[in-house]
Amino acid sequence: MISAQVAPRAFARNTVARGSFGSRKPAVACNAILGGLFTKPTTEEGFYSYKVKSIEGKDVNLSQYKGKVVLVVNTASACGFTPQFAELQGVYDKYKNKGFVVLGFPCNQFGAQDPGSNSEIKSFAKSNYNVTFPLFSKVDVNGASADPLFDFLKNEKAGLFGSKDIKWNFSKFLVDKEGEVVGRYAPTTTPAQLEKEIEKLIAA
Repeated sequence: MISAQVAPRAFARNTVARGSFGSRKPAVACNAILGGLFTKPTTEEGFYSYKVKSIEGKDVNLSQYKGKVVLVVNTASACGFTPQFAELQGVYDKYKNKGFVVLGFPCNQFGAQDPGSNSEIKSFAKSNYNVTFPLFSKVDVNGASADPLFDFLKNEKAGLFGSKDIKWNFSKFLVDKEGEVVGRYAPTTTPAQLEKEIEKLIAA
């Protein structure tokens, strides 16, 4: 049985300040460019190049979300932020017919707060929050075993003070209709607080 009972931790909204190669030494700039060419997909194509597993274990190509605004969230079933499932579903219902989708990825790396099987997680989300947005198989989001999609998202949008690691459950990445990662948000940023940005991206 999965239950939500762990108190939330306070997190500030993550912000990113992108630098330029002009402030780097030539060798560092060169290495950064070459590293991007050989190890990292381009922002334009990268998001859509990944394949993930649905919560039922089926392959899903993210290319099927081309042209949509996408909110990617690492979820958990026994966290103080778990009630955000309801807000995520609300935002999904509000904008799904306008080209928006929420993608939920269960993760057990933070306080072991999602210990159940994929089928248990799916049942919990449906029975407690009537979740109908796509859920995917449980993943790691940090470390050597991190899912490649989350490595990509973290590389595209670093967190506070340039930190890449995700800090807790219900961190969020917003992806525009071209596949560019345009925002990264801490767990304390609720789905409802993202509505204005979602509307702008839908209208773009």
